[in-house]
Amino acid sequence: MAVPPGLPVVIVGGLHADARRAAVARLLADVPGSVVLHHDLATAASGTVVRTIRDASGVLDAGEAPLVNDCACCALREDLVPELERLRDAGSTRLAVVELWDSVEPKAMAEVVTAGGLTVTGVITAVDPALVLPYLGNGDDLADAGLAAAATDQRTVADTFARQLEYAPVLAVADSPEADDEDRELLAQLHPTARRAPVAEGAPADRADDGLTVPTPRRRPLSPLAEAALAGFDVEAAAAAQHPACALLPAEADAHGVSTLVWHRRRPFHPERLYAALEDLTCAAARSRGRFWLADKHDTLFHWDAAGGALCVESTGPWLASLPDAAWEMVPPVRRAAAALDWHPEHGDRGQHLVFTSPGLDRDGLERLLESCLLTDAEYAAGPDAWQRLPHAFDTLLEV
Repeated sequence: MAVPPGLPVVIVGGLHADARRAAVARLLADVPGSVVLHHDLATAASGTVVRTIRDASGVLDAGEAPLVNDCACCALREDLVPELERLRDAGSTRLAVVELWDSVEPKAMAEVVTAGGLTVTGVITAVDPALVLPYLGNGDDLADAGLAAAATDQRTVADTFARQLEYAPVLAVADSPEADDEDRELLAQLHPTARRAPVAEGAPADRADDGLTVPTPRRRPLSPLAEAALAGFDVEAAAAAQHPACALLPAEADAHGVSTLVWHRRRPFHPERLYAALEDLTCAAARSRGRFWLADKHDTLFHWDAAGGALCVESTGPWLASLPDAAWEMVPPVRRAAAALDWHPEHGDRGQHLVFTSPGLDRDGLERLLESCLLTDAEYAAGPDAWQRLPHAFDTLLEV
């Protein structure tokens, strides 16, 4: 595989700033003709975003982008594609590395770049394994940490880090002396399908004879990180992988003191009992996510997303089983395929699919608590019409 024609763009992000900078430096060293485009949002309070373009030798260009609607991320979106187009049209850049500012999430930027007609060949989140658990456990607001991307930014450190980690198909893993087997296992269980590439210089990619080259007269193998940056990226597939209806969630695992519990049931939750258990369930694991089914809202698929001791619950629309046949054509094929793999003759795709990952996870206690929140046999036998009359305990949380 050769470096693609035109201007390949790789997006590198992550709250672990030292690991991110090291990954960017590795790419600059590995791919001659590469440049880094970075928007520093730390200056947004003064009304501008500082843009720099640099290569391995230093800064090539610097400028400012004005804020758009008092939003630093909006300014980034407006400025990013024109700058990439300018680099492409100049013809001298072989790889554009977009280094995201700390709290910027790669999903939005990958979609912006792709919509602008450019080719994203890789999305990478840089991580320090020793910092994974501290960041997942950090429920502070980004604003309190000086990392907010806008005055209205209400995200937390934990939920932002979780999305950065889980969206990227490639993790650039820093060589951290402080990391132990538990830290590395936690990273592996949180994102088991990710391609993990070391940041530190090491051996070339596994397939040394695959023809991977860099655009210089002297042939040499790319590092695993550079190879991953050029491997290709599908924006639509990446978005589908995050949607709660069809996300490829982690599987059962238990190693080095870290466990992942996958809890899958075909009976709805009693809304009042589940609501009463939310705090205990949220704090039971460093990270939990998935989809769930409330008895009093029979046709609605709910998303469960917890990190840092905080839980986000939101409606993501109807279950497929509640849609008329004619509406199925408007549903993405990947979701129809996911539902077909887990279809129940009575309930269709309705069900509970929650995943909890943490060191020291109390699997038995967590399962007992979850089971206690389901409808009892008598409640279940009463049927959907009776379920609608149960207390609507989640209405306030969902702002219904």
